[in-house]
Amino acid sequence: MRLFLLSALTMTAFAANSVLNRAAVGELGMDPVVFGTMRLAAGAAVLGILVAMQGRGFALGGLGRAVGVAGLLIYIFGFSGAYLALDAGLGALILFGVVQVTMFGGAVIAREEVPAHRWIGAALGLSGLVWLLWPGGTVDVSFWHAVMMVGAGIGWGVYSLQGRKERDATQATAMNFLCAVPIAAVLAVGLAGPGAVSAGAVALAVVSGGITSGLGYALWYQLMPQLGASRAAVAQLSVPVIALAGGMATLGEPLTLRFVGAAVLVIAGVLVSMRR
Repeated sequence: MRLFLLSALTMTAFAANSVLNRAAVGELGMDPVVFGTMRLAAGAAVLGILVAMQGRGFALGGLGRAVGVAGLLIYIFGFSGAYLALDAGLGALILFGVVQVTMFGGAVIAREEVPAHRWIGAALGLSGLVWLLWPGGTVDVSFWHAVMMVGAGIGWGVYSLQGRKERDATQATAMNFLCAVPIAAVLAVGLAGPGAVSAGAVALAVVSGGITSGLGYALWYQLMPQLGASRAAVAQLSVPVIALAGGMATLGEPLTLRFVGAAVLVIAGVLVSMRR
């Protein structure tokens, strides 16, 4: 039960990132590169202080750290850019559908045992994604922004798989953020375009970076060894449903029958895969 509750808390934090990012970039007009950079900086500040207070030390970590930082950067900037056009729930569904495929691939490569019911759950969840993105119907998906979110999903999948190998989840997450910030700052100088930088958008970036990303990702790294790659992949498919509810409640995003059907398949997949 403890593992389930902590996983649910982490999934809620992930969904909040979709709503916060969509609000700042899509609603308040903040440049996505600037938002992503501020998000990383806020997460680095919170996690850096936490690690220093706990006396955990700051270790680079070699090749594994490079993999984690690269995955984090690809995710952050693909995620931010995609929300220029995608609704919070739709973006989350694309993201975690791709994450599922990426992490299942990692589980197969690592020869992790994947029971039959987990494959069935993955197939159900993925079928929901395919239904949503199939051409036609009432859901209008921007192709290039969907491509950005696909890239973000691959980045997050790689980042999550790396988390299984980390011994100290908090320190590893802090170092990922601290190492990513200088690279993100250089990208922001070179790639950032015009955009509003209001106090509200900055506040959303700080909350997303410091709380729902920094602390949320540290908790995720702690849970990953207990969940395993395949179960963690399917569990994350609950995020789009939570993000949809958040987008409807705070951003006035529409609820469509097609999205509801896709969400039902996703949730069914999660329930099937999480059973013992």
